[in-house]
Amino acid sequence: MTSDLVLCSTQTILIWLLILSKILVDVKAQVYFSCSMSNYTEGSKYQTNLNRLLYRSLYNNGGNSIYTKASEGEEPDKVYGVFLCRGDVAPKECQKCIDIASEQIPRKCPLSKQADVWHDECLVRYSNVSFAATLDVTVYLVLRTLRNVSRPEQFKGNLIAMFDNLITQATTVNSNLKYAGTNSDEISPFQRLYGMVQCLPDLSAVDCRACLKNAFSEIVNLSLSDAEVSVSGRVLFASCNVRHELFPFLINASATGQKALPPSTIQWNEDQGENTSKTKLISIIISVIALMAVVLGGACFHLVKTRTRIEKEGNVKSQEIHLLNMIGETLDENDDFGSEKQGSSRELPVVKLDLIRVATQNFSEENKLGEGGFGPVYKGTLTNGIAIAIKRLSRTSGQGLKEFKNEVVLIARLLHRNLVRLLGCCLEGNEALLIYEFMPNKSLDFFLFDSRENEILDWRQRLHIIKGIAKGILYLHEDSRLRIIHRDLKASNVLLDKDMNPKISDFGMAKMFSGNQREANTNRVVGTYGYMAPEYAMEGLFSAKSDVFSFGVLILEIVSGRKNNGCVSEYGQSLLNFAWKLWREGHELELMDPCLSRSCVATEITKCIHLGLLCVQQDPADRPTMSSVVSMLESDPQTLPQPSQPAFSIARIVVRSAEPPSDDQLCSVNEVTFSILSPR
Repeated sequence: MTSDLVLCSTQTILIWLLILSKILVDVKAQVYFSCSMSNYTEGSKYQTNLNRLLYRSLYNNGGNSIYTKASEGEEPDKVYGVFLCRGDVAPKECQKCIDIASEQIPRKCPLSKQADVWHDECLVRYSNVSFAATLDVTVYLVLRTLRNVSRPEQFKGNLIAMFDNLITQATTVNSNLKYAGTNSDEISPFQRLYGMVQCLPDLSAVDCRACLKNAFSEIVNLSLSDAEVSVSGRVLFASCNVRHELFPFLINASATGQKALPPSTIQWNEDQGENTSKTKLISIIISVIALMAVVLGGACFHLVKTRTRIEKEGNVKSQEIHLLNMIGETLDENDDFGSEKQGSSRELPVVKLDLIRVATQNFSEENKLGEGGFGPVYKGTLTNGIAIAIKRLSRTSGQGLKEFKNEVVLIARLLHRNLVRLLGCCLEGNEALLIYEFMPNKSLDFFLFDSRENEILDWRQRLHIIKGIAKGILYLHEDSRLRIIHRDLKASNVLLDKDMNPKISDFGMAKMFSGNQREANTNRVVGTYGYMAPEYAMEGLFSAKSDVFSFGVLILEIVSGRKNNGCVSEYGQSLLNFAWKLWREGHELELMDPCLSRSCVATEITKCIHLGLLCVQQDPADRPTMSSVVSMLESDPQTLPQPSQPAFSIARIVVRSAEPPSDDQLCSVNEVTFSILSPR
């Protein structure tokens, strides 16, 4: 054991020396853009006013303030602008940041009526609508670096305590400035936390606190395992932002202790910005050395923990044996596997591994259909000619066996034309395999979000798919022997058969309700951002209305051909936000996918948009049941209740490496499945 620790120490030191040399080269500041989908005309009066605002008004009105609002021109071409610097940034550095951002924003968001640009040290925003001092929790960006730590609950407790203190400072001690930061919050003798919170200064203290609480919840509510925590996080809301790191990133955290002054008269010592680079460099060196000591201890602790894991493997094996006893008889190559006769059996067959290896050509790359949340999916062909799909669950994911059991226990008992059929399973050797009927037309997202394929789905087919998904969910909620909440409804989990009939798949995250149970609460939120209901994502509370919310998102995606959780710089707002805006303006048909212009029925599209907005309302009690949704879809146009404002959501990004994401990577996140806290 001693020799292992010595070897561990030597290797860890060498690795961290290499990392240190890389970090000290340069850390590129990140810039994030949000551009609206509505545009102004080039050469218009609005553009003239915007140019004057960006290149004159903000500069001239800035002075020594970290926050300024300005406007240019007269209605209806009036442009409103705001700039905000981080509370610790000196005026010289603030002005430099504003200058750079004001130059970038018209290039990155050409002809956009509304746009935002976020730098590490400042924000520049303009709009054709006045910036009232009202709370806006539209999410612009969520960045997290997730890591496994030895004492996750202690780390999370320290993180929560630090942000509680910062939020209190920002809304009481510094209530005019609405900013607080700390450059040292000790969580162990070798590790420190650094954090910052900030609101737009004209927000009320109550609204600022609410905004910061919501922003911080984006950081603490999501991790992929019990031991995983956010060691680095940044959340940008419309009205506030928060950030935490394991290294000092503030220039002058003591600014939070100064007397709060009105936004237009906040003064700074001009010498503060002179030694910024040197201070940052020294801070990074100190923090990396401290972090190296922590990781060294953690790596050596891992040697001890490995022995515990080996002991647990015996328990996992016993669980597998118990699970096999719950399933039906074992089938070999002589059985009529995959036939209609087999499908009517109440017991789920256990298929021999050799049969599956032959069917998939030993899991060859040519037979690979894609990669799911817990492992790859392969196409197979049985000796009787029947095509099957095999989900190969990863035994190293920590969730493979749990998903396997969930699917076997739940979906094997369900039978509906709009649910994918589970044909069998295999638990043999190191393999955990689920076998489904093969869907030749892949999944719905393949057709909706691929510009080369979306024209294949005309309006008649899309309405047929909407109705089919609705009937499948209704069966799960009300008509099956079990009451099941899917919890991960999304376009990629809707498969299409040869006739383009939709079939809901992937029940690994589903939950079964018993008796009169109508809702439940969980410490581990699972699902996909952009589809999760707000009460579920924020509080872990789920019910049939959570699936209704996800179905509402699906309707709007099918009608528009756009992803709800799309790229920040491309859309500037979520699909829900955009649909709501068009609905209020009476222009809801502008949401329609342009390729539907020849096949659409305007009244049907309007009804579907209306239904979608009813399903994504903020309050679960306001959302319809799936039986009501199916009834409304099947009936002639009728008077529907008016929807209320939906829960808005844009892009959220999980960073798994020490490298910050590039601008291009900000447009790539959509189908990330998250899990929280306790095992299934």
